[in-house]
Amino acid sequence: MVNKQRILIVDDDENIAELISLYLIKECFDTHIVSDGEAALTAVKTYQPDLMLLDIMLPGIDGYEVLRELRKASNLPVILLSAKGEVFDKVLGLELGADDYIMKPFDSKEMVARVKAVLRRFQAEPPVSSA
Repeated sequence: MVNKQRILIVDDDENIAELISLYLIKECFDTHIVSDGEAALTAVKTYQPDLMLLDIMLPGIDGYEVLRELRKASNLPVILLSAKGEVFDKVLGLELGADDYIMKPFDSKEMVARVKAVLRRFQAEPPVSSA
């Protein structure tokens, strides 16, 4: 049996998080939901996800700070989810190390396709050789 890829969903809107989870489970992913930045950083260690879907506007530590902390020790693929649609917000998220940025509201099929695309890119990376 093939292990399912694990997706950590970080969103303080329970309805959105559950909806995202349902779409991903339907595509044979394993999901785990947390609702704040502190829990996200803890879950990265305990759940060991293959990818994180991260909302920017979170209680306590916001998504940008979660991303800053995460990038200090990990290259875990991260897709930012946000209602913030200004170019500044997108650029900041990508410059901090996000692999993609999805605007809310989003189409479920597009979100799943972006998750699969980012995972494909990370799985396709060849090991670095010492040539």
